[in-house]
Amino acid sequence: MKIVSSVIIATACFLFSCNNSTDKTAEGSSATKPGITEKPFGTFNNEAVTEFTITNAKGMQVSILNYGGTVTRIITKDKAGNDGDVILGYDSLAGYLQKGNPYFGCLVGRYGNRIAKGKFTLDGKEYTLAQNNNGQSLHGGLKGFDKVMWKAEKQPGDSSLKLTYLSKDGEEGYPGNLSVQVMYTVTSDNGLMIDYTATTDKATPVNLTNHCYFNLSDGKDSTILDEVLMLKADKFTEVDSVLIPTGKLPEVKGTPMDFTTPKAIGKDIAAVKGGYDHNWVINRTGNGMELAATLYHPGNGRYMEVFTTEPGIQFYSGNFLDGTLAGTRNGMKYVLHGGLCLETQHFPDGPNQPSFPNTILKPGETYRHTSLYKFSTK
Repeated sequence: MKIVSSVIIATACFLFSCNNSTDKTAEGSSATKPGITEKPFGTFNNEAVTEFTITNAKGMQVSILNYGGTVTRIITKDKAGNDGDVILGYDSLAGYLQKGNPYFGCLVGRYGNRIAKGKFTLDGKEYTLAQNNNGQSLHGGLKGFDKVMWKAEKQPGDSSLKLTYLSKDGEEGYPGNLSVQVMYTVTSDNGLMIDYTATTDKATPVNLTNHCYFNLSDGKDSTILDEVLMLKADKFTEVDSVLIPTGKLPEVKGTPMDFTTPKAIGKDIAAVKGGYDHNWVINRTGNGMELAATLYHPGNGRYMEVFTTEPGIQFYSGNFLDGTLAGTRNGMKYVLHGGLCLETQHFPDGPNQPSFPNTILKPGETYRHTSLYKFSTK
């Protein structure tokens, strides 16, 4: 993991200026004014769950729960000016709590993606994690950051929501008390910026990300196969049959993994066993915010750009969606490839792969990761 200076955050805010308007009104109106509103969203372990909605001056809205740091809605306009929700979600908290919820919209940690056999060795000691995915540890274990309550604070300027969580030493098998802060900001130019920081009192693996499932059609298309994806990556991390990296970084050129030129997701997906669920190695020129991916809906013109400070991006094509999830938004059936994830991250199984970028955070260091999902039309 790169321990990056706060200059990155300042640079990001300079490039993608934040909205600072203070007017407030009710969520959901086409005339909604900028600000942050909140409404009850149920209870979890006798704690009140609140849905916060951040709205900018152009009408973009992002709704976030203090349960799991979950993004429940992203409302953006298409080329005709119509508002639409571009992520998958549920109508109530029960949906997010159901068994089998595939991490819709949540914050992922302490380690996003997979760790082989749920084990790693650090400073001569072996640590054992929950094996919750085909014998591997996935997305932080049985009760990762997606299944805990975060403290939420609206920030001055009415465009940002700060979430904090203390992951205690030994939680899910990880060493060290990890203090985590995540800032969600809706920018004035229709971006969702996510700033992650963390500190620890013991060396520990850290790999934080967000797990939104995008479908730019606002539910009008049952799958994302016709959406056009670009990944700024010449290589990807090859994986074995249980999606653990082999350590090899093959070139994508001339293979179904090649998204260096924008192409429809469905064009080559049949040639990838199980569908896309791989980490691409971003072509980077420095340590700052750089473009990693674009996603385009040819029909309605919605266009999303993904910028990040991270070295990798996991493209997951919704391979395990099967139409059986309950409580989905407006009763929609989320079928195979009904949504896709673009998870900015360090590489899977980083603690066990010495050739991969470092994912160990040590006392006295600060983990920093900034990503931006920016929406427009063309």
